[in-house]
Amino acid sequence: MKLAIVHDYLNQYGGAERVLEKLHELFPDAPVYTSIFDPSAMPDDYRRWDIRTSFMQRLPGVMRHHQVFLPFYPLAFESFDLTQYDLVISNSSAWCKGVHTPPTTLHLCYCLTPMRWVWNYWEYVRRERFGRPVRAVLPLMMSWLRLWDRVTADGVDQFATISRTVAARVAKYYRRDSTVIYPPVDTGSFQLSDTHDDYFLVVSRLIPYKRIDLVVDAFNRLGLPLVIIGDGRDRAALQARAGSNIRFLGKVSDEEARLYYSRCRAFIFPGEEDFGITPVEAQAAGRPVIAFAGGGALDTVVDGVTGILFHPQTTDALADAVASFRDSDFDPVVIRRNAERFDTACFKRDLLRWVDEHYGAHRSTPLLAGRRAH
Repeated sequence: MKLAIVHDYLNQYGGAERVLEKLHELFPDAPVYTSIFDPSAMPDDYRRWDIRTSFMQRLPGVMRHHQVFLPFYPLAFESFDLTQYDLVISNSSAWCKGVHTPPTTLHLCYCLTPMRWVWNYWEYVRRERFGRPVRAVLPLMMSWLRLWDRVTADGVDQFATISRTVAARVAKYYRRDSTVIYPPVDTGSFQLSDTHDDYFLVVSRLIPYKRIDLVVDAFNRLGLPLVIIGDGRDRAALQARAGSNIRFLGKVSDEEARLYYSRCRAFIFPGEEDFGITPVEAQAAGRPVIAFAGGGALDTVVDGVTGILFHPQTTDALADAVASFRDSDFDPVVIRRNAERFDTACFKRDLLRWVDEHYGAHRSTPLLAGRRAH
C-alpha cells in the first residue's frame, strides 16, 4: 500500500501538528504534502521527514504572513499529483482536504474542524477587530471559500472528527457522517501531586477567541490568585486590565508547565474549542477543570465529577462557577482516569482500526464489481 499524508501548512506549531506527528509515527514512510514548510518554526525532527511543498513555498513573505495568501491555498492543494497513492490521509482544519484523488485512491480525512473562520465568519470578524477595508472585501471571498469548502468535501471518502462538536459541524456544513476519534494527548507525562497550591491556572495562546478576557475580569472581581501561562498579541492589553492577584508568566518549558498543572487548585478554560488539549492535560495531572460548556469540553470534562461546566460564556457565569468551586468535591484519581481516555495509545488504536476498516472495504469494491460484471 502506498500512502501519503496531507497537512495544511507547517509554519507554526500547535495541536494540528501534534496530530500530524502521531500520524507520522504510525506511517513513518509516508511523505507529507503541505502548502508551505518553515523548518525554523518547527521541531528539529521535521527536517528528517519527507516533506513535499507546493508552489507557495517560493512566494516571497509567505512564511511570515501566510494569511495574506489566502486565495492561493486551494490552488496549492489542487496542484498535487497524488495518483500514485492507494491511500491519502488529510489532517485538515482548512485547505488540505481539497486535494484531488482518483477513484482508485481512498481519501480519508481526519477533520480537526471545517474552516471555522469561513463558517463562523461574523463572530470571527468581531473578535479580530478588522478595519473597514478588510470588512468590505472579506465577505465576497468568504462566499467563494464556503462554496469551495463544501464542494471539496465531496472528494473525501470518509471523515473522522476530533469531537462531537466537530462531528455536528461536518454534518451541518458537508451533510456527511463521521467517526469521532479523539486527538492524542500524552497523559503519561503528567503526574499527580500529593498537595496543591492556592492559585488557579490558565495555559493558552493570548488571542481574542480564547476569551482570556473573561478570566481576567472574573478574577479581578474575585481577588483570587491566578497564573496565566502563554503569550500572544493580546498579552499587553490583558496585563493592563489585570489586578495584582494575576501573574503572567509568558512561555515556559513543558516541564515547568506540567509542574504548574499539578499544583493548581483548578484549571480555567473559558473558550469554545474544537477539542481543547489543555483541559485534558490538567486532568491528567489530577486537577479539576472549570470550563465553558461548549465545544470539546463537553467531551472531555464530566460536570461535577472532573470539573465544573459554566454557561453562558460571560464573566458573571465564570465568576459564579469559580466562587462555587470546592476542592473536596473532586478526586484526583478519578480525574486522572477520565483523562486517560484521550491518551496517545487510544488515538493510535482507534485511528488504525478506522483506516483498516475503510481501506479493506475500498479494496473489496472493485473486485466485487468485477465479479458481478462477469
